[in-house]
Amino acid sequence: MGKTFVLGIFLMLLVSCKGDKKQTISEDNSAFEILTKAWPKKAAPNAKTAAILLDWEAFNALQISFDALYSVENTADLSLVLEDLIEKQKELEESKYPEAFDKPQIKSRQKVFHTFVLKTKGDLIYSIDSKKSVVEMIEAHNVILNQMNSITSNTLDLKTLLEEVEK
Repeated sequence: MGKTFVLGIFLMLLVSCKGDKKQTISEDNSAFEILTKAWPKKAAPNAKTAAILLDWEAFNALQISFDALYSVENTADLSLVLEDLIEKQKELEESKYPEAFDKPQIKSRQKVFHTFVLKTKGDLIYSIDSKKSVVEMIEAHNVILNQMNSITSNTLDLKTLLEEVEK
């Protein structure tokens, strides 16, 4: 009787654990895929700004890394691009700024951009939806370029203006 009871329980466990072989576990890949089409477009420098930026290698390296952001397909790619952006941002901060852009307005906007890069990286680390952070990071980058465009487009010479006021 004891052997029959143990054999019966063993058969019940075997049948109940067998499960349905046709049923497969599907992974939710939607959390890992990234749709870049909804992101804002990257701002472009005007002609004067582009001419100044040609010689600034650290900024050009940052731009190339930033362009890679639009080719990511999943969170792993985004993580790699963010790591590269952090490295390029550090190199940019240590580089010699062109005279036209060696201003607090540019440096402060770069710090804001760096903050949003780190925020996006944090969202990836903690598995938070990073779409909002990426959009903020792109907008912060665009603000830097818009400020550079504003500086180069400004034809008002403050030095001359101050000299005329003193006369």
